[in-house]
Order: sequence, then structure tokens, then C-alpha cells
Amino acid sequence: MRKPNENHPLTGTRILVGRARHQAGSLSASLRSLGASVIEIPFIEIRKPQSFAPMDGALKNLKTYDWLILTSANGVEAMWERLRKLRITRGSLKHPQIAAIGPATKKAIVKHGLKVKMVPEEYVAESVVRGLRDKVNGKRVLLVRAKVARDVIPESLREAGAQVDVVEAYETVVPEKSKSRLREVFKDRERRPHVVTFTSSSTVRNFAELLGWSEDAAKASKYAAAALKNVQCASIGPVTSGTLRELRMPVAIEAREFTMGGLIRAIVLARYAEPCA
Repeated sequence: MRKPNENHPLTGTRILVGRARHQAGSLSASLRSLGASVIEIPFIEIRKPQSFAPMDGALKNLKTYDWLILTSANGVEAMWERLRKLRITRGSLKHPQIAAIGPATKKAIVKHGLKVKMVPEEYVAESVVRGLRDKVNGKRVLLVRAKVARDVIPESLREAGAQVDVVEAYETVVPEKSKSRLREVFKDRERRPHVVTFTSSSTVRNFAELLGWSEDAAKASKYAAAALKNVQCASIGPVTSGTLRELRMPVAIEAREFTMGGLIRAIVLARYAEPCA
């Protein structure tokens, strides 16, 4: 166990940040302020959906919904861009009560002058369901999310008696330009990261694809052991950790609070404990 530097506890630690390019800045800046050497290679790229028609149709009828659920800051910004293009005023958002999956999403919503009625205790889909289950029977719910996402929220709320409409605000794709950069970094002992951050299941799956992960369980385990030797996978929460384990990647660090701040605190604590990967 190392003796920590109180002001810069991550000094000497190389951390790979794989968030989308426009989102990496705040996480990277926080890690650098703690002494880390940050490598930024995006594992995901945010793109517009193939068609905005479903979301536009729902936004034009916002007054007919009782609840609006937003699951990411990306979703908030994509929705707001469509509201502007459609010239739909903020007043249309007064009727539906708004639920945000976590503090970052809430912050993005509040920035646009809206009130958030519900933020779950834990920032995962299951906790959103627990917070709304008793409030949605016979109600109309609009869920704005990414193209590829788990169906926990819509399925569970429908079971609770809600009429749920799901619209895609954006999609995440693999940034091809990252493939060669990522492989070069992992081959270079002087640049190879000590920690890789994963902030969603999408970042995990795209990271695996960028490195050429095998879908075969035995091959994946062998590949992971070699590719991630002396590298700690840091997960923002249990859903992301589950995806890491599904792809045979060892979870060395998991945030207790499922936020960027929680992830950073978990990394700091882990760097002074015995490595578990």
C-alpha cells in the first residue's frame, strides 16, 4: 500500500478516459487536478438518430403526458435542440412531471429552467422504477433515451399500469478513429494506463470492439488477462460492472455513488489498496 499524497493522490497514475469527446473534459480535469496523467481516447461517439419523427411527434404532444423521464444529459440536450427547432415553448413542459435518472441529468434539465420532480436514491434504471411505480397507474409516460438501452424502465412501468412511449434522442456508435490509437497505447509500456474508466455499458462494449475482443468466452478470458494485465477496470456502477463481467473483464473498482464524483473517489481509494485485478 502506497502512502498517499494528500493534495495529489493520483500522482504517477495513468488513467484512460473513454467518454465521448465533448463530455470527457470535466472528468479529465478532475483527475488531472488530483495528479493523474490522463489519456483521452473516446470509446463512444454520439450521433443523431436516423429519424427524429417519433421524438418530434411526442414533443408536439407533451401536454398529454403525465411524466417525462430523462436518462442522460445527452438526452436532455438532444430533446432541447428538437424543442427549439419545433418552436415548442418551455410552457409545454409545465404539465408533465419530470424524472431524472441522476444528478448530472438533473443539472442539465435545471439549466434550461425546468423543475425536476424526482431523482432516485440510486442512479440506475431500477431505482427510477421504484420511485415511480406507485405514481403511474393509468398515467401516460414519455421516456427519452438512447437508441440502445435496457428496457427495465418501460417494461416495469407498463406492468405498473402506465402507458409508456419510448423515443430515441440519440445513438452511440464506435468511433473508428479510436481503434489504432487505443491499440498503440496498450502496446506501449510507457503509455499503458493503470486504470481504464467505464461510465456506461456502451463504453464497455465499444472498448471491447475497439480492442478486437472475441465473443467466445474462453478466448475472451484469455484475451482479457493479456490485454488488461496490471490494468484496473473502474466502473461507475453495478450495471456497467455487470457488462464488464459479461465480457470477461475483471472489475477492480466500482463506485459506491453512481456519479463521476463517486467514480473518482473510488479510483483514489483503490490506488492505495491491494490491486484486485
